[in-house]
Amino acid sequence: MRYKIYFGNHPLFLTNELDPEMNEIMHHDDGVYMDEFSNSGIKSMIHEMKLPQHHAGVFYHEDVEKLFKAFRKHFEIVTAAGGVVRNEQENVLMIFRRGKWDLPKGKLDKGESIEDCAIREVEEETGIRDTALAGTLMTTFHVYDEFGKHILKETHWFNMKSPGIQTLVPQEAEQISASEWAGKERIDEMLTNSYQLVKDILRA
Repeated sequence: MRYKIYFGNHPLFLTNELDPEMNEIMHHDDGVYMDEFSNSGIKSMIHEMKLPQHHAGVFYHEDVEKLFKAFRKHFEIVTAAGGVVRNEQENVLMIFRRGKWDLPKGKLDKGESIEDCAIREVEEETGIRDTALAGTLMTTFHVYDEFGKHILKETHWFNMKSPGIQTLVPQEAEQISASEWAGKERIDEMLTNSYQLVKDILRA
């Protein structure tokens, strides 16, 4: 079992199995390895993962859930939801935000369900309507700093369907300057200017 937590484009794996992929990271010059399950060990790994010279990290512990729970205590948790939306032509809805191609998502409102949040954020950010859930996809984690706080964002992703032909209206208030229905070749092009986390989601 493992958790994959992104620091920018650099993944940290919390794992209880050192398989070939983990061993490759551990023995690479710009990889980081930790197996000291302690408050200081977690702080040290967080510090190392924020350094630009480290491309990935592995934190080993036999009880991954216990490690993840301890890891979370070092951050303020933000819950969000989003979607991989397909239309009737099986094109995927992409947005262009802050200079990168991304997928629509946003933070959970108080009292809102994860499912309702995903639909609301997708529709607010792109202008589409009557979006339907088509199953859960995955949960992603990434770390960032905001206003002096250390944030761990937990985003729940869903497969979604969009009916008919709808006009896209990018939400400029959220710094979204463009949105587009993209086929496979176009998505491959977009992913050259995107985030590794987005690549993981589309691969899933």
